[in-house]
Amino acid sequence: MYLNKVFIIGNLTRDPEIKALPSGSKVSSFGVATNRVFKNKDGVKQEMVEFHNVSAFNRLGELAGQYLRKGQQVLVEGRIQTRSWDTQEGVKKYRTEIIADNIQFGSKPTSPAGKSAAAGSPTDEGGAMSAADESAPSAEGGEKIDYPQEEINPDDIPF
Repeated sequence: MYLNKVFIIGNLTRDPEIKALPSGSKVSSFGVATNRVFKNKDGVKQEMVEFHNVSAFNRLGELAGQYLRKGQQVLVEGRIQTRSWDTQEGVKKYRTEIIADNIQFGSKPTSPAGKSAAAGSPTDEGGAMSAADESAPSAEGGEKIDYPQEEINPDDIPF
């Protein structure tokens, strides 16, 4: 049995770019940066950053393009795929990327004023999108919740 599965948690390095394939389906491409902190042989703390290319197809790609923004934290679950092509000069090029099966939103990037910069996301602080299930995103536990500034009147609650 073989397994090609990857999970990464990192920050978006650029806004998703949405394109349409000749078949009519949508594909969203974006970058995710992850880091690793370790101590070298001399005991000095080191940090290493890796950059990953991610592609999401169909409805998952549309949702990623709509709600994800540069700097936002994201968890991507998918598989690794390497593509190759020849340039017009005859040079063979390769690109290794993660094909997303599931994307879960993390915390939004914040502006200097402390307000969330990404507006219009499906939840306040997080959500999940899946290639198999694009139902309503669920909130992540342990994240800060942005409560409204005004008081909530119990008479306004519909139940």
